[in-house]
Amino acid sequence: MNESGARALVVQHTERGGPDRWTGWLAEGGLALDVVRPYEGETVPGKLERDALIVLGGGYLPDDDARAPWLAGTRALMGQALERGVPVFGICLGGQMLAQVGGGEVRGEYGAPEFGSTALRLRAEADEDPLFRDLPARPTAVENHVDRIVRLPDGAHWLAESDACPYQAFRLGERAWGVQFHPEASAERILRWDPARLSRHGAADRTALHTRARLDEPAASAVWRKLAHRFAAQVRTH
Repeated sequence: MNESGARALVVQHTERGGPDRWTGWLAEGGLALDVVRPYEGETVPGKLERDALIVLGGGYLPDDDARAPWLAGTRALMGQALERGVPVFGICLGGQMLAQVGGGEVRGEYGAPEFGSTALRLRAEADEDPLFRDLPARPTAVENHVDRIVRLPDGAHWLAESDACPYQAFRLGERAWGVQFHPEASAERILRWDPARLSRHGAADRTALHTRARLDEPAASAVWRKLAHRFAAQVRTH
């Protein structure tokens, strides 16, 4: 039961890219989700009328309007949230969109891709961050990207990195977070990935990626569940 009454608008870009385990984790923290699925023809609202905005991942660049026309409306919602100080959480594409809307830069198929469970490193600024403080210094998370942020917005707080991709997590202002990884994704999602895409980018087969992620999942789940609870608390207290 969502006794707090707090609700977040979630923009989902692909059929397989839903909020997954974050639905339950955020509900534990008193935050309910209203998911809009524009790839199915649903309309992205023109005005943000929820207590938070969560933008999920998908195989697009943040301004790939020709293939995903709803991205323009999603960027507008993110701009509204930043202007009003409404809490934001962007995952993968959503994190890239936050960086771009905030004045940073994103490039497609740039650098080494990352797939499967990946070791991250928290940076010193994470010690003062409301979501990332006191988390393990080297957590793992599921990755699935070939595009990346190449420049953070001015004034952004750089929170986490990996060996292959520097900008794994950041905060913009007081209440907007973007991550390149997938804290919402369990190891089971890997079994639904396109093997042809993995092969095209030189990745290991799905079975190997899934096996590695399952081994890392107990510890990783504890970390990202705590982070989800903290984001929900940010929304409730805003």
